[in-house]
Amino acid sequence: MTGIALVGAGAFGEKHLDGLRNIEGAKIVSVISRRAEQASEVAAKYGARHSGTELAEALALDDVDAVILCTPTQMHAEQAIACMDAGKHVQVEIPLSDSWADALAVEAKARETGLTCMVGHTRRFNPSHQYVKQQIDAGEFTIQAMDIETYFFRRKNMNAKGEPRSWTDHLLWHHSAHSIDIFQYMTGSKVIAANALQGPKHPELGIAMDMSIQMKTVAGQILTLSLSFNNNGPLGTFFRYIGDTATYIARYDDLVTGHEEPIDLSVVAISSNGIELQDREFIAAIRDGREPNSSVGQVLDCYRVIGELAASLEAQDGWS
Repeated sequence: MTGIALVGAGAFGEKHLDGLRNIEGAKIVSVISRRAEQASEVAAKYGARHSGTELAEALALDDVDAVILCTPTQMHAEQAIACMDAGKHVQVEIPLSDSWADALAVEAKARETGLTCMVGHTRRFNPSHQYVKQQIDAGEFTIQAMDIETYFFRRKNMNAKGEPRSWTDHLLWHHSAHSIDIFQYMTGSKVIAANALQGPKHPELGIAMDMSIQMKTVAGQILTLSLSFNNNGPLGTFFRYIGDTATYIARYDDLVTGHEEPIDLSVVAISSNGIELQDREFIAAIRDGREPNSSVGQVLDCYRVIGELAASLEAQDGWS
């Protein structure tokens, strides 16, 4: 039995808790949240024996073997390192960090401790993307280009449940990370050229609300990525895989061909829930003593690219 502490009991934290309830060998021991009342309510809902407001409380529990961090982006790297320093395996929700230096520090700590350190790059686990990856691995499909749209309407600090959020989300460090990682994962090729443009920053949130990113791999595949917090529907991320033998379009948990023909994903995985599949991989990797898919080492190059893009956008801000 693997004892789990969930840190950050917001909208996404509960998605993890829902998935963990379906996984044999996973036991929810502790729920930590910014507000004690919320932590207590969520702990009672999911049968956790402990709740609190500080990560250190969970790290001190002997029956906590692993931690899932669903906290604000700015806390991810420091908290992941604290978990490993306490001898706990850790899964960090995406993004791993909001700087390249911090990403390197987390990866170094994982190598130093030998503990499982996984990052929540959910697209690797969604059945729609798994189907495409299986076609690639079987030699039946090769990506030539990917077009991805990530669109939300988020002009205030609100979470996925429409509740006030204590921190500000970010198109580059958070949302582009999903797409940049899946692009490199699917193509199996390193990004060697990347550029980005961003629109005006929101006067209150202080972040760019629109962004355009283009990339090219060693093998020549290109990515065109459009992101916006100004889009008033439809919402979500939509992936178009353009290949040598087919075109696939992934929307949420559905996959269709370029002609909108539905593809049956029922036999791809044990669940249709990408978060549950991600957590299953985390628990299995701990149990088997192996590196998980989406380990910090596997996704690290994504953050190298984002770091380079961040630097270029800062330079653009200085143009006159």
